[in-house]
This record gives sequence, structure tokens and C-alpha cells, in this order.
Amino acid sequence: MQKVGSFLAEARLKRKYSISRLEEETRIKSVFLESLEKEDWRALPDFSVVSGFVKNISKALAINEKTALALLRRDYPSQEVNLNPKPDVSNNFTWTPKLTFFVGVVVIICLILGYLGFQYTGFINPPRLEVTAPKEGEVIKRVEYEVVGKTDSGATVKVNNQPALVDDSGGFKTEIEISKDLKEVVIKATSRAGKETTISRTIVPEL
Repeated sequence: MQKVGSFLAEARLKRKYSISRLEEETRIKSVFLESLEKEDWRALPDFSVVSGFVKNISKALAINEKTALALLRRDYPSQEVNLNPKPDVSNNFTWTPKLTFFVGVVVIICLILGYLGFQYTGFINPPRLEVTAPKEGEVIKRVEYEVVGKTDSGATVKVNNQPALVDDSGGFKTEIEISKDLKEVVIKATSRAGKETTISRTIVPEL
């Protein structure tokens, strides 16, 4: 019984074509031509591509294309046979609802830990303290003077041991009485954890 491989090989030899000559005529790689003549289906592409090969070979060798294709359809293995196994894609990454839930939980945990870390850092560190007035070495010519500054929200402030009112943003101001003997203004901010920050400003009273 005539097989498609031998049918094509006999036609090539009858035309006295080498594999390399047939490759030039058809633009089909010699490895495919040899595999087709040997019917080594595992070395060949799928049926539609091989059908194109057979059509080109038939034209180059001037043989009956319909006969060659009929032999190919009969001899080509069933599509159920895994001629060119595809790589296993079962391990490919797939985003699943379970993974979404897991990532969401991780993000929430990270946010909570970050917040707690921020709060802990603020708890153990002394409060920030900025004093706008008085300036160092400022000459003061009035009896009542307003001390102004800013600290962390939640901290308490004392100016020369006198409590100052701190607003929600940490801003504070309080009036103190200036005397000729007062040479220094001491501002102390205390956090909820008892940590303290102190700034002293030298003043020059001229009353």
C-alpha cells in the first residue's frame, strides 16, 4: 500500500531532486522534508501546516496534489495522538479570589503594623517643640508678653512652669509677665508617655 512518505520520496527521486534542491524550490526546511518522507510525525508541525508542505511539494515535483493530500489525511495520526506535546501550563500563575483575599489580608495587616509602629515611635520619642516667640536675645519692652510655638498634638506645654493652652494641631500660646529680673523663658513640652523637650530663650527686659 502506497504511503504518503514513500509517494513523495519516489516523486523526488524521479525528478532527480536532492533534499537540498527541493528545499530551494519549496522554501521548506530540509529537516521537515526528510521527516515527511520518513513519516516522522513527531518532528513535524500540526496537520494544517503539513498540508501546506504537501501542496508546495506537489507543485514543485509536478505530482497530483489531490492524491498526495488524500494519502496524507489517511496516514497522518489521529489528532488525539499527542504529536507535539505542549508544555504543562498547570503551573502558570493564575489570579484567584482566594489569592485576592490573601493579598487583601496581608495589606491590611501591613497597614495596621505600620500604624502601630508609627504610634509606638511617637509614644517613645520626646515631642517636637518649636518656639516662634520669643527669639533668642529678644529685647522686650512690655510687661505682658505672649509666648508662641508649636508641639505635637496631645502634648502639654508649660512656659516658666505656667501651663499653656495647646490646640488640636499642636499650636500653643500663653502670656507671661515680664520683670526686670526675668532673663530667661523656659518652654517645656511633655508627651503622654512623659517624654520631655525643653527650649530656653534668653531675653533682655527693658521696662
